Amino acid sequence: MGTRSPVGAQPERALVAPRPTRVAAAETPRSAMASPILVGATIVAVLYFGREIFIPIAIALLLSFVLTPLVNRLRRLRLPRLVAVGVSVFLTLGIVAALATLIGIQAADLAGDIPRYRTTIERKIEGLRASPVGHITDYVANIGRALHAGGKEAEAGKEPAKAPAGPEPARPAPPASEPAQGSALDQAGPGQKPVLVEVASTQPGPLETLGTLLSPVLQPLATVGIVFVVLLFVLMQREDLRDRMIRLAGSSDLHRTTGAIDDAAGRLSRYFVVQLALNTAFGVVIGIGLYVIGVPNPVLWAIFAALMRFVPYIGAFLSAILPITLAAAVDPGWNMMIAVTILFLILEPLTGQVFEPIVYGQSTGLSPLAVLVSALFWTWLWGPVGLLLSTPLTVCLVVLGRHVEHLEFLDVLFGDRPALTPVQNFYQRILAGDSEEVLGHAELILQQCSLSSYYDEVVLKALELAARDAARGVLTAQQKGAMRTALGELIADLSERGDATAESSGEGGEHACSPMPVGPAPDALPEAWTRAGAVLCISGRGFLDGAAAAILAQILEKRGIGVRTVPFSDAATARIGRFELGPARMACVVSLALNGEPTHLRRLVGRLQARMPGVPVLLGLWLAQNGQSDRVARVPNGSTEASGQVASLREALEAVLAAVQADIAGTAAPAAGAEARLPEPAEA
Repeated sequence: MGTRSPVGAQPERALVAPRPTRVAAAETPRSAMASPILVGATIVAVLYFGREIFIPIAIALLLSFVLTPLVNRLRRLRLPRLVAVGVSVFLTLGIVAALATLIGIQAADLAGDIPRYRTTIERKIEGLRASPVGHITDYVANIGRALHAGGKEAEAGKEPAKAPAGPEPARPAPPASEPAQGSALDQAGPGQKPVLVEVASTQPGPLETLGTLLSPVLQPLATVGIVFVVLLFVLMQREDLRDRMIRLAGSSDLHRTTGAIDDAAGRLSRYFVVQLALNTAFGVVIGIGLYVIGVPNPVLWAIFAALMRFVPYIGAFLSAILPITLAAAVDPGWNMMIAVTILFLILEPLTGQVFEPIVYGQSTGLSPLAVLVSALFWTWLWGPVGLLLSTPLTVCLVVLGRHVEHLEFLDVLFGDRPALTPVQNFYQRILAGDSEEVLGHAELILQQCSLSSYYDEVVLKALELAARDAARGVLTAQQKGAMRTALGELIADLSERGDATAESSGEGGEHACSPMPVGPAPDALPEAWTRAGAVLCISGRGFLDGAAAAILAQILEKRGIGVRTVPFSDAATARIGRFELGPARMACVVSLALNGEPTHLRRLVGRLQARMPGVPVLLGLWLAQNGQSDRVARVPNGSTEASGQVASLREALEAVLAAVQADIAGTAAPAAGAEARLPEPAEA
């Protein structure tokens, strides 16, 4: 069965907020780790030993999700709750009884024709033996028998010779006191006649006969009875059960918790109803197809196919193998078997790959490994019934994990959402220095995001994590070098890729990321802004500042603006006198700075302003202190200030584009943000 998303959930954004920070495993006390393991083992043991009770309850809960829409519709017709629930439950009971009757009749009819089918199969086997395939099989079997016989002879030749057999010792005669045993007829005297003994069995009474007839169906009937009794009470007490779930989930925020529980119940209900309808339609089409082909008992196989589609992965195979085998037993030729095989080969992929994505919208929300593990777990726990219920039960657990904070670990373990956010994934890959994985990660996100949005919302946020780790002193020199290498290779690999936002001519396109500013078309830019070096992207002295400056330069190039990347060493105090200004219209100093960095940045801005009088210098401090958006504190006795200051790649791009627009409009307006002077230092 193709597994699809519960509940018609809206597609997730490519960039999601990171999960809240948790205590590392090394910091967790052993007693705190042992307690959840003990609780989990206790729950599994209770589910296993109490399966006779929990299986009907689980089936009833799943049926309640299916019947809730029907009960709600009947309630809208102003029927009392008791009447609406009773009609829904008894209608379901009637459908189940009708299906059970059909299965029994079809199975009995099939059992009566088994001898005839056996004869057809034997004839086909004989025909296969006479065919070239049969000759090859016999040849291989003869070789195997010859090898086996040769091995036995070799073993017999190695056995030691036995001693020659001598005369067999005489057996002792039976004691004279022991009478010879003979039959009763031999021991009878000449004047006696043998007595015939006949054992007569008593006829069973009516109660014994009834018990013999009902014993095979007594347990299933009891299970069905428990299911519908529990279902009746669940539907009657639906609001009370919801309130209890809210109390368990957390009653501190009733509005949020109530909305989450109602949303989860509604989504599960829609998912199970759609799944039941789709599998029923699949069974009906299979039954019609088998009837047209001429396979006996098509109703039985239609019901079987509909039920098996609830089983993940192997359900489709199991639903096809029995009708194919029966077609081979019915038809003396092979046409019927081939037709049934083609029917399943067409319908199953069509249903799983075309109709399920349309009606479900997405996947079930389960990872493929979770589907497989849950199938194995529930089959071990509850047998074949557990296999049928494995996917629905696991979907319920995952949906609860997404809406209830205390159960979030279920979503992390079994959900199909990535365990790490795109930012965390990117940081983990550059930390390992794996350039191929970094590029693969970028290609995946760039299917939904523009290049500039990817840089702004993924790469630079990952570099923020790296800068914070570097400030804490947890990064080694080798890791820093690997990160610089991986970032340089990524930027070079993406240099030929167009920026989707720029190419959409301002429409922005449908991206999962926020669109970045576009600016004027390249052919509308003044010539002064298209020359190489019109914008100088000067990096700070941090180990990631060079990559940040290269990213800004690449994004400006995508918009037709001429750029030149300048390393920090070229603008150092010892070399600033030899710094070539060129046709610069603007300079952007880029730094991923934390505490202690602003002082050297201010000195760098001062050197640039002294070397390039009249050229605005934009200070791009993309990481403010402690992650806040506050401006950098003024250095005491500082004599220079930047023309403007920005706190992100987006703001830097907006400032440069604003300066270009001002040139196009023929005004001498300063760069955007120029009025935002550096504030006075805060008092201690």
